[in-house]
Amino acid sequence: MKITFVLPTLSLTGGIRVISIFAELLRKRGHSVFVISLPHPQPSMRQQVKSLLRGGGWISPPENEPSFFDNLGVEHKIIDRYRPVEDKDVPDADVVVATGWETAEWVAKLSPSKGAKAYFIQHHEIFDYLPQGRVEATWMLPMHKITISQWLVDLARTKYGDREVSLAPPTVDTKQFYACPRNKQSVPTVGLMYSTIYWKGTDIALKAFSLAAEKIPNLRLVAFGTGAPSSELPLPANAEYVIQPDQDKIKDYYSKCDAWLLASRSEGFGLPIIEAMACRTPVISTPAGAAPEILSGGTGILLRREDPQEMAKAIERICQMPNSKWQAMSEAAYAKVNNYTWEDATDHFEAALKVAVDKSKQREVNIDSFSPYYADEKIPVGC
Repeated sequence: MKITFVLPTLSLTGGIRVISIFAELLRKRGHSVFVISLPHPQPSMRQQVKSLLRGGGWISPPENEPSFFDNLGVEHKIIDRYRPVEDKDVPDADVVVATGWETAEWVAKLSPSKGAKAYFIQHHEIFDYLPQGRVEATWMLPMHKITISQWLVDLARTKYGDREVSLAPPTVDTKQFYACPRNKQSVPTVGLMYSTIYWKGTDIALKAFSLAAEKIPNLRLVAFGTGAPSSELPLPANAEYVIQPDQDKIKDYYSKCDAWLLASRSEGFGLPIIEAMACRTPVISTPAGAAPEILSGGTGILLRREDPQEMAKAIERICQMPNSKWQAMSEAAYAKVNNYTWEDATDHFEAALKVAVDKSKQREVNIDSFSPYYADEKIPVGC
């Protein structure tokens, strides 16, 4: 197949990583894969004037950041400026894949020659900073939906009436995320991914840590994130924190921990869950994203939402359990993620793209065969 992915501005986010892996593995299977993305938006004249008036100086044009598409064998084009993707940007193909609510609006307007239309959904993007009505409308566009977790499949059915959504859960690259069998840490240690985004729930995890530290005085925190900690969401004084670690170093932070905390209020999937598990670190998580499916069979602890007290008790439980019991949980977590590979995930994604192509062909047949008369009785429609 000829496959086109339409992406927003590229970055080092988990969602972009997932798309890059699918794109590369599809290419290796012999498909022709083409990726289109947007550059960073240029500062507007109004923004420049505001900056000058406030003494901030002239805003330099943004530079393209590193992304997971760097050094891949996939053909990639960044269009001329930050604007909607149009027919002129997109090659003819068998299928064209939108990868976010705004790209879905663009893909919906592309000509049929650009391919059957698919919509790869990695989250329900109903956030305060986005136009909710437009986001919801993209779920009802006439394109085949592919998503990454069961809760999104269920949402498509119950909220948007779509019963034909494909499920293609991602997994973890065990060549990047791994650890040898180990004992509990000599100093009780938990970790988290730090973010000031409200729905990521860092405030809940930090509150849980402070409560647990009252019972475990030498409890230690390891964390990483994309920027400096906010004064409104400070880390504990003894925390080890690194900003945007090298991708090949992230496994070391997971591996330093007895448990990894995910306190999200909302997630599409929750990649840190399986990354930590691949590093033999049990996970304590709210029921966000795919956590309910993944954290079963003794691989971690699933909590209620918005409950730092319960998370604190889970931290105490894991950090105070006997080493042999912790090792059993560690090995169960590791085994869970190693039973499902990226090749398995790509099987699902590839099958979903074929469904999109077949559905598009069926629509074409239905349109071509439409007649204002019934085939047998020759009675005009509406009589």
